[in-house]
Amino acid sequence: MPGPEELAEYLPEDIEVTSIEPAELRDRIAAGEQVTILDVRAEDEYEEWHIEDDDVTTVNIPYYEFLDDGDDELLERVPEGNPVVTVCAKGGSSHFVAGTLLEHDIDAVNMADGMNGWARSYDVVEVSRAPGPATVLQFQRPSSGCLSYLVHHDGEGALVDPLRAFVDFYVDLADDLDVNLTYAIDTHVHADHVSGVREVAAQTGATVVLSQRAIERGVEYDVDRVVEDEDVLSVGDATIEVRATPGHTTGMTSFLVDDGVLLTGDGLFTESVARPDLEEGAEGASDAARQLYDILQEIMSLPNDTIIAPGHFSDAAEPASDETYTARLGDLADRMAALSMDRDEFVEFILSDMPPRPANFEEIIATNLGQQDVDDDRAFELELGPNNCAATQEAMTGD
Repeated sequence: MPGPEELAEYLPEDIEVTSIEPAELRDRIAAGEQVTILDVRAEDEYEEWHIEDDDVTTVNIPYYEFLDDGDDELLERVPEGNPVVTVCAKGGSSHFVAGTLLEHDIDAVNMADGMNGWARSYDVVEVSRAPGPATVLQFQRPSSGCLSYLVHHDGEGALVDPLRAFVDFYVDLADDLDVNLTYAIDTHVHADHVSGVREVAAQTGATVVLSQRAIERGVEYDVDRVVEDEDVLSVGDATIEVRATPGHTTGMTSFLVDDGVLLTGDGLFTESVARPDLEEGAEGASDAARQLYDILQEIMSLPNDTIIAPGHFSDAAEPASDETYTARLGDLADRMAALSMDRDEFVEFILSDMPPRPANFEEIIATNLGQQDVDDDRAFELELGPNNCAATQEAMTGD
């Protein structure tokens, strides 16, 4: 079977395939346009992760089924689109399939760089409802649902949960905003993506911040500022209060910005709550779930107008009016049933529908602890796919 780099030889010379950049496709989806995708990767790759949205129709037909030029029965399986967007891992196989479809008078374009390119798509949106002096920017990675934050005021800023793959993006944006990156903060030892705090610090001189509980998991790199519950960091006149919120992990820490925006990491999302099994495994999940319940009750005691700004979003999450994945705490209390359960009911519910663990989570954790080194290419490869950090893949909210 020919590899992706050899497939171009199968297309007639007069067939010209047009490509769409991942960022452009992302913009079309965000604008609510109807998009039709033909994903030509192997079935197992497709099932692990693919592009999804309410306005996206997606069908999986592996590219090798088109090697015989596509018979009528095969072509009837191709979804109707204007045009059909073909997608593969790196853009080679899907280029061939798009050309084959064009040869059969089916309108098609190829997504450049495939799902690897999709994984490099990154958006930045301001949390417009932040009540204090700080400006809070939310970074959104649609391929995995990862969320990071820049909190800045009066020329000083703190990056929270930065991704290694986008360190240059953060540094360039800070320069454009004339912001000195004072802090690089991780809410916990991540299991789904490779942290960028050390790389941000190396480029900018930012102080690396981590909680003592997270360090106790076995962190082997030097942490510049070790924080405890109720410590306060400052950027300009803005305050960032440390809140210990264990449950997802023992070191899970939230950060309360200007008493109005709670950066919850992986503790509480806008459509779900944390999974409790990534640190201690299934054996310790029940105890961690009980601890998570207690922490969520503490969070629920905050004012209803507190803005919850999580570390992830899923396909079930709905953006707020400012296009950020945030929500008023009072609104979450009204619509998320898990937050009003008693402890035993909560634990049973959380443990009943645990999704698969994030891909490569053990190697990612070892990398984030500083126990192993990986180059940039390997770091990027490790985190491809969904994050799976929530307790359930289904929304916990509803009417």
